[in-house]
Amino acid sequence: MIKIILSLVLFCSVLISCNSVKTANSQKAELQGAWELNYISGPRIAFAGLYPDNKPTITFNLKEDRVSGKNSCNSYSGTLNADGSKINFKQPMMVTKMFSPGEGENVYMNTLQKIDSYSVSEDGKTLSLIIGDIVMMRFEKK
Repeated sequence: MIKIILSLVLFCSVLISCNSVKTANSQKAELQGAWELNYISGPRIAFAGLYPDNKPTITFNLKEDRVSGKNSCNSYSGTLNADGSKINFKQPMMVTKMFSPGEGENVYMNTLQKIDSYSVSEDGKTLSLIIGDIVMMRFEKK
């Protein structure tokens, strides 16, 4: 009887661990593709004033574990560091150095480095980047 109970406990543990890995991978898969910023929290300047010509973008390439995009003026790229709903952009990223007027580029890159989690809407069209429990950036699927 004890052997049967231990076998059932072991079997259930394996099923639960496989399911959590599958859930984390499917959640990360929602990131795949290109996104365009439509909201950023923090600055006292209106969104249109920060990004009058080009909105920042972010692209996730899950096959290569890479993240890239434009911060409105310059291009950036780096390693994707995401696990489940946790994500961070603290690792150094390559950023081009063209002159960019205004505050938009700095606001975007500084906010991006503080992000610690994300969520994707049920319809898969909105990506929210979060610090703690506050949505700091919101993107639309391109």
